[in-house]
Amino acid sequence: MANAKTATLSFRIKPELKEALRVAADQEHRSIANMIEVTILQYCRQNAVAIVDERTPSAERPKK
Repeated sequence: MANAKTATLSFRIKPELKEALRVAADQEHRSIANMIEVTILQYCRQNAVAIVDERTPSAERPKK
């Protein structure tokens, strides 16, 4: 699978949550960005949230 372009995301969180994220990322040998990505993917899988690949033709995408 070819890597798609990434999108920039900017948000604010409490300092203690940022530190917990940093610790979790270090424990998993991941960057903070990758830890967030993995966490979101895991949440989506566990909660049946579809992740639509923008390169997928619209006729093949799940209906909203």
